[in-house]
Amino acid sequence: MNLSILARASILSSTLTSRTLNRTIPHRPISSSSLSYTPTSPNPKTPLFLRPPIFTATLTDLKKFQTWAQTLASSVGSSFTESDNGPCSEILHRELNWLIQDSVQTPDILSLNSDSKTDAVVKLRAELGDLYLLWKQRIEERRPFQYVVGCEHWRDLVLSVEEGVLIPRPETELMVDLVEGVVKERVGLKRGLWVDLGTGSGAIGIGIGRVLGDEGRVVAVDVSPVAVQVALFNVRRYGLEDKVSVKQGSWFEPLSGLEGQISGLVSNPPYIPSGHISGLQAEVGRHEPILALDGGEDGMSDLLHLCNGAASMLEPGGFFAFETNGEDQCRFLVDHMESVHNNSFCDLKIVPDFAGVQRFVTGFRS
Repeated sequence: MNLSILARASILSSTLTSRTLNRTIPHRPISSSSLSYTPTSPNPKTPLFLRPPIFTATLTDLKKFQTWAQTLASSVGSSFTESDNGPCSEILHRELNWLIQDSVQTPDILSLNSDSKTDAVVKLRAELGDLYLLWKQRIEERRPFQYVVGCEHWRDLVLSVEEGVLIPRPETELMVDLVEGVVKERVGLKRGLWVDLGTGSGAIGIGIGRVLGDEGRVVAVDVSPVAVQVALFNVRRYGLEDKVSVKQGSWFEPLSGLEGQISGLVSNPPYIPSGHISGLQAEVGRHEPILALDGGEDGMSDLLHLCNGAASMLEPGGFFAFETNGEDQCRFLVDHMESVHNNSFCDLKIVPDFAGVQRFVTGFRS
């Protein structure tokens, strides 16, 4: 993995609270047309670093922006951290450096040792006035940095993200590792059909698509038309159109007719209890899509729906991996699968994330 990508992703993850925090809910049907959106065709924004440098500014004006932005970042101090575990000034200064790297064609021109003349013309990927606006949004509105620059560094990928799409978290990277380990042990699964439900940016689906064999395929599903278009953008950017298809619909709806034919099923669904949404970090609660966060009264609504669907959709020996809010949800999910779906699943496991939090439930269809 590229170390610069890893470092940037690691630091950014500290500014975004993981989607963290039992009741029994009525069984829901595998399809739920009430959750489907009318398809639209929004055009995803191109990440800042991929845009052509068609704008210009003088070096003097660019340095004025840098000084102003540094002052604004310094004014935050530790106030965001004390309020809701948000970013401190040190992290904001790093983000500012990344914003400049993404938006300036030759960012080294701003270095202290640069011999460039102050009236030199600098090429930018966004208008200077827009950079002022973007940084003001970052500080005053607590807009996530990933939305500011339009991308997130995840594994060895740089994925387009924007409002309406959940920002992929570092802990979710383990989902791809889990799948990679399984297909090495069970080679037949490598040639099968895999499904990523609630794909968002397409991160998990793309990651899995890159570890499957030539015959393996992935279907990435999301109910949000914005997420579908962003996922398509990311799939195309990595040249995986023939391996990863993106479909719009609610959970299992687009998979009608595939009952008992799916080799692998993965999902990072909404799992935050509804009552905890208001206490989330501002970057998360104010800006990320509630549809991707709110898991119902106890956070288990969608997770239980996925369990019920996995029992009918997976082929014998098919693998599943679901991300949860933590140990309590993991144990509840395992108990549910053992009691309600008696003999439907085997080799159920609870797997920790990088921080040691019991995060994932995995297993196989009997």
